[in-house]
Amino acid sequence: MKFGIIGTNWITDRFIKAAKQHPDFQLGAIYSRTEETGRAFAEKYGVEPVYTNMKKMFEEGNVDAVYIASPNAFHAEQSLLAMQHGVHVLCEKPAVTTIDEMDRVIAASKKTGMTYMEAMKSTMTPTFLRLKEQLHKIGPVRRYVFHYNQYSSRYDKYKEGIIENAFKPELGNGAKTDLGVYGLAPLVHLAGEPDAVLRNRYLLSTGAEGQGSMILNYGESEAVVMYSKISDSYLPSEIQGENGVIEIDKISDPKHVLIKFRDGTTEDISVPHEFDTMYYELDEFIRCVHDGQVESTINTHEISRQVTQLLL
Repeated sequence: MKFGIIGTNWITDRFIKAAKQHPDFQLGAIYSRTEETGRAFAEKYGVEPVYTNMKKMFEEGNVDAVYIASPNAFHAEQSLLAMQHGVHVLCEKPAVTTIDEMDRVIAASKKTGMTYMEAMKSTMTPTFLRLKEQLHKIGPVRRYVFHYNQYSSRYDKYKEGIIENAFKPELGNGAKTDLGVYGLAPLVHLAGEPDAVLRNRYLLSTGAEGQGSMILNYGESEAVVMYSKISDSYLPSEIQGENGVIEIDKISDPKHVLIKFRDGTTEDISVPHEFDTMYYELDEFIRCVHDGQVESTINTHEISRQVTQLLL
């Protein structure tokens, strides 16, 4: 399957390195706003077609699918353009910036028959899928505590008066969309849509969120989601149940998960990961395309929609 790439940044580098391990992945073309940037990126991976016109890339038939890793505010428009030209879409998280955008994307996927999937990598890992199967072991769940707090190198530049994309809300960026989404997505996978949400946030001068937290009410349980781009945390995330606690090393990239039962025993439910985390989202996406599915049964359209609602 020939892939076009939109976005020439570090996350795209990681994606391509992981994708090259997949037998059905082929790099077909690169899109960049400038010829120079696109050409430099393409040369690293030995791919020839470079486009500065996205529509032309889709029209010329050099790609069957596209991986979108542009600024969040452009995701919906680019996803729609791709599907309208018969190109399947694997779009980086967060999928979109508004519910209206999400509804339009879902409608386009169903109308065109093109596969559309949000590239939320953490919910595709073997260890997370095992966690979902083993959740019942801790009895009735009473609380989820998920967090992703990582001091951004771009914050130092912000304090020097240099505003980079990470802190530009007009691009759909900020701590919640960049990091908070990693706590919200697995929560929706495990607990569904909450009954009510309390939000707290700290805004930077640009209007972008520097950090924030959310308390989500599920009736007989609750969830606490914390995120920050202006401070660090090294604590694990956890799920608290009446019979024990599930401890997760990193909710953004779960690899080591341990159940600590109330009787003092423990059970390691981690699954060895043969590939980089991003490989598993690609594998699911390619499987969906081959099987003629417009959406994944794991990262479903509805889950992406629910997460979008929580990000607003």
